[in-house]
This record gives sequence, C-alpha cells and structure tokens, in this order.
Amino acid sequence: MGESNCTQATEFSLTGFTEDPVTQVTLFLMFLFTYLVTILGNLGMILLIRGSPQLHSPMYYFLGNLAFVDLCSSTVITPKMLVDFISEKKGITYAGCVAQVFIFDLLGITECFLLAVMAYDRYVAVCHPLVYPLVMSPKHCFQLVIGSYLVGLTNGMGQTIGMSSLSFCGSSIIDLFFCDISALISLSTSDTTLSHIILRTSASLFGVSSSLVVLVSYVAIISAILSISSAEGKCKAFSTCTSHLTTVSIFYGASLFMYLKPSSDSSREEDEWAVVFYTVVTPMLNPLIYSLRNKEVKEALRRLTKIK
Repeated sequence: MGESNCTQATEFSLTGFTEDPVTQVTLFLMFLFTYLVTILGNLGMILLIRGSPQLHSPMYYFLGNLAFVDLCSSTVITPKMLVDFISEKKGITYAGCVAQVFIFDLLGITECFLLAVMAYDRYVAVCHPLVYPLVMSPKHCFQLVIGSYLVGLTNGMGQTIGMSSLSFCGSSIIDLFFCDISALISLSTSDTTLSHIILRTSASLFGVSSSLVVLVSYVAIISAILSISSAEGKCKAFSTCTSHLTTVSIFYGASLFMYLKPSSDSSREEDEWAVVFYTVVTPMLNPLIYSLRNKEVKEALRRLTKIK
C-alpha cells in the first residue's frame, strides 16, 4: 500500500570516501594519476599492437581487446569519481546510474571471457603447437572476441532489466562511489527476487564458466610443461604464460574478494578499497604487467621508438 503512494527516486547520492577536504584533494590527485596511467598504458598498448607487425598474433589480438575493455571500464567509473571529489553534491541521476550499471556489467563479464579466451589460446599454443595456426585462425579469433562481447552484452542487459524492476522510495544514498547492482538491490524498497535471480544466475553461468575455462586450461598447461624434460624448455614454455597468469590472478582475486567475501569480515573502509582495487587499479596494472614482463612487447616498443 505504502509502496504505490511513494515517490520514485530520480537521483542518487554517492557517499564517496571522506568529507575531509585535505583527504579529498589527496585522493583526487592519487586517482587522477592512476587514471592517466590507465589511459596512457591501455591506449599505448592498443597502438603498439596495431603498429607492430611482430605483435600481429592471436595472443596480442586478444590483449588489444583486453586493453580496450580496461580503458572503457575505467572511464565508466573514474571520471565521475574525480568530479565528486571536487563537488559539494555527490549525486548521479537515475538514468546515469542505469547507464553505469549496464556498461560496467557488460565490460566486467566481457573481460572475464577475454581472459578465458586468452587462457585457451595459451593452452593450444603450449599443448597443441602443431595445430595452433589452424585452431587460432583469424576467423576463429574474431568469433571468440565477438562472443565475449555478446556474453557481456547479455549480462549488461540482464542486470539493467533487473534494475528496472526495482523501486527506490526510501533512502537514495548509495554507500559507494559508483552505481553497483548489489548496492542498488540492497537499497530497493520493492521485491528484489528477480534482481537476485539475475545476479546469481549471471554470476554462476558467466563467472563460473569463464573461471573454469581458465582453471582447466592452466591445469593442462602446467601438466604439459612439467612433462618437458629440459629446464630451458620448461622456462620457455612457462614464459609465454606468466603475464597472462599474473593478470588472471589479480583480476579474479580482486573480483572474488569483492563479491564473495562475507560483509561481516571487514569494515566499510576495507570493502571500499577492495572495490577501488577491482574497478580502478586493476585496469591500470594489466598493460604494465604485459609491458614489463613480456619480451616481445618490450622489443616491439624498442623498435617503434628507434623508427621514430
């Protein structure tokens, strides 16, 4: 009865991090630097891959798409967060919140599947090198990338549909620095059954399936590497996977900590910084990992610098 007479929220307030002006300036400068590194790193990786013929291979084709996804996902969150640091009113419209949920959830699952595709690529390269050119043909690689984006699109649309069924007639304060579907579900005053079903189904169907591909691929890769007799052969085979394995560990480690950790196990500040690591820091780290640990990327950058 009360729900039908309530006024639907048209704007949400974001709590941010702190009200202390000095701390806000410090955080603004820190996140601005992080965002600039993220933009330069991922954009630089995309341009380097496109401009270096020696990087025109399936692994770097997938890496270029991963850099694009990281670039977009960071841009969905960080600019708005930076504006809120220097604004008295930390608000976001309902339409803006819907857009943030849609794009962020689209890109999040897309990244999961791109990482799974990259793990499969490394599996074929290490375990079945003779058929690698056939299995990872340009057409097949394109289909795998498009499939990753389509799965992400499905997740984004599902979460947006779930959000559209929610009513926000009570508090409009989101205890976070961006619109996350979990926070919105807990804020809703209506029946959240559909939203919970969509959230859990997508997490189980998309998140678990992509992580299983990564896990199975690396079990097979490690098994194949251990069967190599020479130490040099083992190092060479493992070196092709270290950058991706590091990226996977950071991404899945941060996401699992963010979404599966019981809320009673830590304070609000710890939860908030876990979300920051997942949404802001991880997109910055990926290009740094590949540029610092990958010899081919460093060699391509050296050649491109010499040409110029």
